[in-house]
Amino acid sequence: MTAATRPPVGPADSAPVTAPPVTAGVADVGTAETRRSARSGVAGLLGAATSGLFGFVLAVVITRGYGTAGAGAFFAAIGVVTVATAVCTLGAETGLMWALPRRRVGAGGDAARVLPVALIPPLLAGLLVAGAGVLAADALAPRLLGGSGASGEALLTVTFAAVPVVVAMTLLLAALRCVRSIRAYVGVQFLLLPVARPVLVGAATLAGGGLLAGMTGWLVPAALALLVCLTLVAGPLGLVRGAALRPNRTDWSTFWRFALPRAASAAIDAGSMWVGVLLTSVLAGPADAGVFGAVGRYVLAGQLAMQGLRVAVSPQLSRLLGRGERAAAAAVHRQLTTWGLVLSWPVYLLLAVFALAFLQLFGPEFAAGVPAMTVLALAMLVNTGVGNVQSLLLMGGRSGLHLVATVAGLTVTVSLGLWLIPGYGATGAAVAWAAGIATENLTAAGFARSVVREPLFDTVLVRAAAATVAGVGLAAGAGVLAGGRGLPGLAVALGVLLAGCVGMLTLPRVRAGIRGTMRQIRGGDDAATAVDPAPASTRGR
Repeated sequence: MTAATRPPVGPADSAPVTAPPVTAGVADVGTAETRRSARSGVAGLLGAATSGLFGFVLAVVITRGYGTAGAGAFFAAIGVVTVATAVCTLGAETGLMWALPRRRVGAGGDAARVLPVALIPPLLAGLLVAGAGVLAADALAPRLLGGSGASGEALLTVTFAAVPVVVAMTLLLAALRCVRSIRAYVGVQFLLLPVARPVLVGAATLAGGGLLAGMTGWLVPAALALLVCLTLVAGPLGLVRGAALRPNRTDWSTFWRFALPRAASAAIDAGSMWVGVLLTSVLAGPADAGVFGAVGRYVLAGQLAMQGLRVAVSPQLSRLLGRGERAAAAAVHRQLTTWGLVLSWPVYLLLAVFALAFLQLFGPEFAAGVPAMTVLALAMLVNTGVGNVQSLLLMGGRSGLHLVATVAGLTVTVSLGLWLIPGYGATGAAVAWAAGIATENLTAAGFARSVVREPLFDTVLVRAAAATVAGVGLAAGAGVLAGGRGLPGLAVALGVLLAGCVGMLTLPRVRAGIRGTMRQIRGGDDAATAVDPAPASTRGR
């Protein structure tokens, strides 16, 4: 570990942070870590599945309630708060995920000292952006929301005013993931937020409220989540038992040397889709932005499996890479990449083939997004195929390399977008974003391989990819032949896939693999930590 990524050492750090030397072999450590990642990964996946379902419900509520132009304005407002929040957090959310697992929690620990370091600069930035955005709302509204029929100034005013709240929620969610079990994080991030939003936005539309009422319904759950997170992190960090909150100079320098390079890449990551929405709204109009935003909701929903896996194991990767256990970290990465591929690729292959069927659920006017959906779905095969290589870079303390990869992807996206969107609308935005996705992920994968110096892919992953493409391809082909690319064809394809999955359960090899995975998931903490050299204060995360 370089000096820039070494955990801070100060007066309160004199107690050893690592346990005594471990006598178990590397293979045993890798097995224990993959057990741990399996249990965390399943919790993350279940939460992501719920979030994806309600995210789709939210998209249906927005598109059915407001039409293409109104949905374009709504998605543009979401894009504003998402990009502004990602910029204002300054990379501190990833900094917390990296720093807290390397510190001691509790009243006598040093973890609480990280909170002022991580919270104060982003909150100040959020207040500045909120103030500037509110003052500039009347000038920005015609450019971003012109032609939507919305009260653009009021909509942007509410959106910008909420930025500090969303910034604080984002940072406390990262702290929650590190100091509580994965179940607590899933409950807030993947249940409270995605369930409450369609309920409140739907209530606004049913009551006849306009875009302002709908956007308020989208923002209110962030305030609720902020209060819940604050309550949940206070106990483990010892905030109510006199834990030291005053950081020293080393705390500041170490944290921000890691986080600041992440600031730009975090904004790019969080805003990758929304940059396309905003560009489309400005260059092609709200109707095209609404189509592109609807397509993007499907694309992001398919990515939730990888997101669930990432948040489940990021603290674990930070701990492993911080101790130099690259082989165990690579084993965790390979396992979860295989899981993510098997769960995500069927979604994206079906989205590519049956784009018309999926978009018809939003309304007939969204059928114009079929080419965009196909292009982006194929690009996301690359994204999920390389796995969470960004997490390997970030949790290994190499945020600078991650920044290079994200800047490369953004440069391609914006450059192609400025060229293609004026002439091709949503399809041009999709081609630009797809090229940016491929550029960022392939660049990050190359960097991660050089940093970890362990294989990131294996024959198990390759076989899983081939089997997934073959199985879904056969089902999709049957669906197209029987019912075309609309809803009837999709229904046939899903039926064939379901029958195939049931048939595979009769194979002894498949059943043995499932039993092995279930043993990993059910294994008690002792089984997973018997050879785990993590300090007691970080176990179970």
